[in-house]
Amino acid sequence: MTDLPLKDVVVLDMGQIYNGPYCGYLLAMSGARVIKIEAPGGEGMRGRSSDVSSSYPFCMLNGNKETITLNLKSDRGRDLLKELAAHADVLIENFAPGTMERNLVGSETLTALNPGLIYAAATGYGQGGPHRDYLAMDVTVQAMTGVIAITGNEGEPPLKSGPALCDILGGVHLYGAITTALYRREHTGRGAILDVAMQDAVFPTLCSALGAYYLAGGNPPRTGNHHQARAVAPYNVYATNDGHVAIICIRENHWQRLLEAMERNDLENDPRFVDMATRSANMDATDAVVEEWTQTRTKEDVFRICQSHDVICAPVQSLDDVVNDPHLLERGALAKVSHPKYGTVTLPSSALRFNDVEPPEVKLPRGVGADNDSVYGDLLHLSPEQIDELRKTEAI
Repeated sequence: MTDLPLKDVVVLDMGQIYNGPYCGYLLAMSGARVIKIEAPGGEGMRGRSSDVSSSYPFCMLNGNKETITLNLKSDRGRDLLKELAAHADVLIENFAPGTMERNLVGSETLTALNPGLIYAAATGYGQGGPHRDYLAMDVTVQAMTGVIAITGNEGEPPLKSGPALCDILGGVHLYGAITTALYRREHTGRGAILDVAMQDAVFPTLCSALGAYYLAGGNPPRTGNHHQARAVAPYNVYATNDGHVAIICIRENHWQRLLEAMERNDLENDPRFVDMATRSANMDATDAVVEEWTQTRTKEDVFRICQSHDVICAPVQSLDDVVNDPHLLERGALAKVSHPKYGTVTLPSSALRFNDVEPPEVKLPRGVGADNDSVYGDLLHLSPEQIDELRKTEAI
């Protein structure tokens, strides 16, 4: 087995909540040595436990990292960060813009000390522009990006997306920017200062909605589970006798296959359904025909029949279904891990796969400051007595 791709890359992960920590987790699962840096009390997402986090999201995003504490409010703590940065390849942070500068450890300061450092900053709206200083959380970035405006049913209030898509997409883009900068550094020796905004990362998800916007010449209505331009039918979530399934037919032969699956070839020449345009114009009738069939069967039966006819379909899985999905477990995309509070929990591995190397075993996060002695001793060559003094002076 070959080494993981980012072996020997040292990352200082000052990320918090979801965005930065997910980027750090992707780097760790790609082989980097990721050192999570927290304030002495630990990141708030940890929950109340001092040994391991009682917070599932913290567990999900911070495993496979070493963990140290460092007090940015302390002069000695700031000096320690500068010393650590001199030994690092990457530093991640997703504080509000200007936070690191106010603590005298901003990007210009740290890259001056280490010109090869890749300083990776993630924010809601970026390091510049009129919205730079707006407070940002996933739901507010969804609001600013148009995600909420297009989600929901026509005539009803807009809805946020269920998952934290802005935070996670921001983390993925930050990972991409870091690995790109590492590639450039291999050729030039230069580090980089990266500015990745969640709003920028989420905008491309609007592709279908913007197609509808330009087609309509203005803001289109919310369309629920229908295609946002209402130009594809069937395209919906349909009731079964034990749940729901999603079905979509994007080509004419998909519709023909669905008719065969439903044993409704009598509709082939029905003027309401002869092509995509007429099916879309008669969307309610199209949906009624499909749901008349699905609601008499279980979602697994509908899925099985559609699969056998090459119709694009999937059962609507609950969270319980997903965390126990045999496909994801067999692929190693998910792992069952024993947690001291929750018992057995399902955690993600990494979506980044290489055919010649296995991803690392999924591990729970380390306790607050669990690696202070080893990291400060290894990277900065501090003695146990010096590290104890740092604790006493609350630098770590």
